[in-house]
Amino acid sequence: MTDLSAGSRNRSITLAARPEGAPRATDFKIVGGAVPRPGPGQLLSRTIYLSLDPYMRGRMNRSIGYAPTVDIGGVMVGGTVGQVVESNLDGYGQGDFILCSNGWQEYSLSDGTGVRRLDPADAPISTAVGVLGMPGHTAYVGLLDIGQPKPGETVVVSAASGAVGAVVGQIARIKGCRVVGVAGAPEKCDYVTGELGFDACVSRYEEAFPEALEAACSDGIDVYFENVGGAVFDAVLPLLNTYARVPICGRIANYNQTEPPPGPNLVPRVMGLTLVRRLTIRGFIIFDHADREPDFLRDVGAWIRSGELVYKEDVVEGLEQAVPAFQGLLKGRNFGKLLVRVADDPTR
Repeated sequence: MTDLSAGSRNRSITLAARPEGAPRATDFKIVGGAVPRPGPGQLLSRTIYLSLDPYMRGRMNRSIGYAPTVDIGGVMVGGTVGQVVESNLDGYGQGDFILCSNGWQEYSLSDGTGVRRLDPADAPISTAVGVLGMPGHTAYVGLLDIGQPKPGETVVVSAASGAVGAVVGQIARIKGCRVVGVAGAPEKCDYVTGELGFDACVSRYEEAFPEALEAACSDGIDVYFENVGGAVFDAVLPLLNTYARVPICGRIANYNQTEPPPGPNLVPRVMGLTLVRRLTIRGFIIFDHADREPDFLRDVGAWIRSGELVYKEDVVEGLEQAVPAFQGLLKGRNFGKLLVRVADDPTR
């Protein structure tokens, strides 16, 4: 348990400039300041794990999306696992482990909104921002509620070795589907088939990627879980079966674009196939589905305990590594759920 001394400092990573294209190191700034002290009805926690996720790129833009942007000079947002240092908030005491939203910083105050206590005896606390957190919840809702997979159907998952895609594919396998992943490096494809149990995996780096995907999906595609967009979607589109469902979770291939992609306008083709094949293409944001969290935690927790569902974490050490790790995330360099260990995890 951390005891605060009079000289304790709080390091934060703030947004210094709005990125034009891929984020640069100069778009961020590490700043120091005094550790805040909790007032009435507040708690102070120290960050142990910071989750890095693709959605953060959108929070850096000027345009308003489904959530507020980060102000210039503001602390970068992010889900965290922390430990309570001081508490004036009923129900929370010093030493408690919590799921919170400290963002890219070492210490933060909270009034308890959105905070959930964690029991290390139930699962490793890091999983609260991974397989048993927002990414896992996203996979569960997107596949089951929007994709609605049926036994024997073919489910294709892009970014298949990532925090969301890996869970999507394993749930589809548990539900009796044939599962095809799309990943990057060959070792990621090996992991997807060898450890996650997908039936096949195609590297998006293959020169003949569209043909390789078609060969892996000889009966077409019934559910396509979209995490990537770009050339992967282009290859999937003609393979979608009548009544196929496409949950749109993300489109990481487009996040750093500063202008429309080159090439022909595919909108008429997408609209035409949507009509003729009666496709369901639906975007979703996970905070619209908070009511499904208890079911998600029950089911995925049980699958983890039974060994039917496994997970992989990619952990980097130190808050100062958040920026290069995030830059790598947008280029697909991480392998599994990307976390920054900001402080020692006393449960391990």
